[in-house]
Amino acid sequence: MVTKLSLKSIGGVIIVLKISLILYLILKVLVYSDSATEAWTLDSSFFIFVVAGFLAQLIDGTLGMAYGISCSTLLLNFGIPPAVASASVHTAEVFTTGVSGLSHLFLNNVNKSLFFKIAVPGSIGAIIGAYLVSDIFDGGVIKPYISSYLLIMGVVLVVKSFKPVKAKEEVKRLSLLGFVGGFLDAIGGGGWGPIVSTNLIFQGKTPKETIGTVNTAEFFVAFFSTGVFLFFVGIDSWKVIIGLITGGVAAAPIGAIAAKKVEAKTLMLSVGLLIVTISVYTIYKSIF
Repeated sequence: MVTKLSLKSIGGVIIVLKISLILYLILKVLVYSDSATEAWTLDSSFFIFVVAGFLAQLIDGTLGMAYGISCSTLLLNFGIPPAVASASVHTAEVFTTGVSGLSHLFLNNVNKSLFFKIAVPGSIGAIIGAYLVSDIFDGGVIKPYISSYLLIMGVVLVVKSFKPVKAKEEVKRLSLLGFVGGFLDAIGGGGWGPIVSTNLIFQGKTPKETIGTVNTAEFFVAFFSTGVFLFFVGIDSWKVIIGLITGGVAAAPIGAIAAKKVEAKTLMLSVGLLIVTISVYTIYKSIF
């Protein structure tokens, strides 16, 4: 009973924080009417962002990763500066991860103890990382190094997916993992899921529980990093944000249901292949 109440309270906090951000964004739109007009111009680029948000969140909700990386890659290819791209993605993620988190909570995919051990340090790391990439340096510089690490982890997961899955109750250095995941996520415009989910599954946590818990914790990581981005960078790309939110919110419940139904070994293999693909692509883009 206590666990159920605690999980419900997490859902309540998510709803309150989402409403507060909505009210803030509405105020910003009313103040900057030109930006509001541009945001609601329905052209081909808007629908591209909707589709991108839908596909990215469908993958993220099912496999616990790739929303930030997919969207950030798309925005950077459109010529949007890294800090602005990261701010746009994290603002959209507050809404998509909020719906995804509530869906995972409803489906009992969340481990309460694991959630608190990664969500709190993850949020702290995200705040620090968002400040650094907003005001100090370009986060794109370290992306190849992160991708190289993830490439190795992805290959290991693919190999482990062909072996019996052994669930573990305890994993090592959860707070450090959460902090590093949140920090690198804010700097690179994505990475929370690949870093945290991959490490947890690698250490033996069940994929369904890992994905549900990491996705729910990601809401708080995205929320606090977004607050820093709004303060230092602001929001100009309203059309991008609204498109990503529209597609992502629609896909979030579908991803949560898929994560609950897909077998653990299939999820592990899918996560590993996705990580390898994204890592190779990121390394390739950084070299050529």
